[in-house]
Amino acid sequence: MFAMIQKFRLLLCLLLIGCNGFAQNDTYQILSPDGKMLVNIALTQEKGLIYRLSYLQQPVILDSKFGINVNGENWERNIVIKTITAKAVDTVWLPIYGERSKVKDKYNESVFYLNKEDNNNKQLKIIVRVYNQGLAFRYLVPELENGGPLIKITGESTEYRFPDSTKAWYTSFAQQEYQLLDLNKMLNESERPLTLELRNGLYACLGEAEMVNYSRTKFKAIVNVPNTLKGVMYDNVEEIAPFASPWRYVMAAKSPGELLENNDLIQNLNPPNQIVNSSWIKPGKVFREVTLSTVGARTAIDFASKHNLQYILFDAGWYGYEYHDSSNASRVSVDPKRNPLNALNIQEVIAYGKTKGIGVILYVNQRALAKQLDSILPIYHAWGVAGIKFGFVHVGSFRWTAWMHEAVRKCAQYELMVDIHDEYRPTGFSRTYPNLMTQEGILGNEGFPTATHNTILPFTRFIAGAADYTFCYYRQDFKQTGAIENGVPRNKFIKTTAAHQLALAAIFYSPLQHMYWYDKPSDSQDEPELAFWDHIPTVWDQSKVLAGYIGQYIAMARKAGNDWFVGAITNNDARELNLSLDFLQYGQEYEATIFRDDPAANIRTHVAIQKIKVNSTTILHVKLLASGGQAIELKPILKK
Repeated sequence: MFAMIQKFRLLLCLLLIGCNGFAQNDTYQILSPDGKMLVNIALTQEKGLIYRLSYLQQPVILDSKFGINVNGENWERNIVIKTITAKAVDTVWLPIYGERSKVKDKYNESVFYLNKEDNNNKQLKIIVRVYNQGLAFRYLVPELENGGPLIKITGESTEYRFPDSTKAWYTSFAQQEYQLLDLNKMLNESERPLTLELRNGLYACLGEAEMVNYSRTKFKAIVNVPNTLKGVMYDNVEEIAPFASPWRYVMAAKSPGELLENNDLIQNLNPPNQIVNSSWIKPGKVFREVTLSTVGARTAIDFASKHNLQYILFDAGWYGYEYHDSSNASRVSVDPKRNPLNALNIQEVIAYGKTKGIGVILYVNQRALAKQLDSILPIYHAWGVAGIKFGFVHVGSFRWTAWMHEAVRKCAQYELMVDIHDEYRPTGFSRTYPNLMTQEGILGNEGFPTATHNTILPFTRFIAGAADYTFCYYRQDFKQTGAIENGVPRNKFIKTTAAHQLALAAIFYSPLQHMYWYDKPSDSQDEPELAFWDHIPTVWDQSKVLAGYIGQYIAMARKAGNDWFVGAITNNDARELNLSLDFLQYGQEYEATIFRDDPAANIRTHVAIQKIKVNSTTILHVKLLASGGQAIELKPILKK
């Protein structure tokens, strides 16, 4: 009944607008399909066109203005709403891979057609969608019959005004740690997505979607305007009308875990898959080969085959010194600083890998990509290369953003998967071109972060999508003694336990998942707990956050086929959790293999393994050491 009443109110509002126009101080309402998210939009004399957002009748965004500068015209004031159209969408689509096998795309949309008061030839559309998960909007410059097609966007004046005492999980760059700041102290630009904690107990997240041929926008506090953020573009955009900005979104939820579970919103704001035949796109686990030699590569392939990994990666140096303009990515010429013997035959390695079911991925620096992309792609395809890792990419500017996504499209033409490294963060383009498998844009194990950092990432960076964290295992300070270990300072060791590292594979999502990043095949002593990494896939049918609080802990369950994998980690503090297994199929028994930290375990990694029977009524008591974790594999027990 409630939903019917809201639909009637929406229809009545549209009828009134169609008859009388949209006057100043009129309020237009858009509800989410479930009626819990409400957006109010009004045209005011003081601030122009404004919006506000509430969730569960609690304020999330207070009165905040829309605004964009196009060809010198600022669309804040002196505007007229000529008409408003509305529609409702309710569909389901099936990704070729993801965190879920089905994605619901359900929203109510209104389009506001704007003119300048003094010139009907100056037009702008604002498209507003309200999902159960949050609000999304974008600006669209239409093509005019008697106007020039070239447009120049010099900035957006969109505001995001939050209630008092709102705090933000802030980081200025994509590969830095986070800190919790009062919103008014966020005077430098913050990366997106930006997760916020509201005093009323709600959580919010700001970000952008379909940022494909535009300038990256970060968030910054407006000086002398309390509790208010603005979007700051990296540089200007010059394009041809019709042209739309990226989507701006504001997610809202009762818990940080709900934000992560609702991150399909970002892919929903991108066009569908454009790759007709995607059978060559195969997610999997990757081992990095560092000797840059044929012998070393064969050893890496054997290790990958033994531990159910699907790819090896030749990292920087296989085609020369990557920073030199003279380096040629179309042929093998190993950087003598890395391997002076130049004893690498990539085509021989690729052929050997095929006998073991292992593919090969090549690293290429953007210096070579920018110069050689069109020539190297057909070569790599002919060699049988599975994918490319883009390195040291330029991000942020309109020019390089457009170049980057066009490069991914070109890779798809030659059936090459892509992993983009450095500061690049996703905005949902993997839905449109799913050969973009993953990207960095994260402070991962290369930087040896703390356990606390790892408990922040799921509720911040991972809301945007997959991240290449580069898991390590054998860079543990197993002896826990001395400041130097084999000539390596202890701060260069992983700062978590072994079970914490195991559990990350079930928590951190990446369709191409790099395992054993700083490890060599010879580091392994076939520890029995490696079975968890051997068995775990990289893509999922279902994903659930079982428990979690930003910066303290998270427990997550993911399903692939009939099996479930659970990961639980804590920050630098020890803690105990009680986890309900009510997500399991009712009436079905499962064998749970539990991998946990145990200082008394008679193994150098101090991981104990326990097998128990569980079902959907089981409550698991999980004891986590400081900086520790627990990994659990759940397999159905077949009835005799």
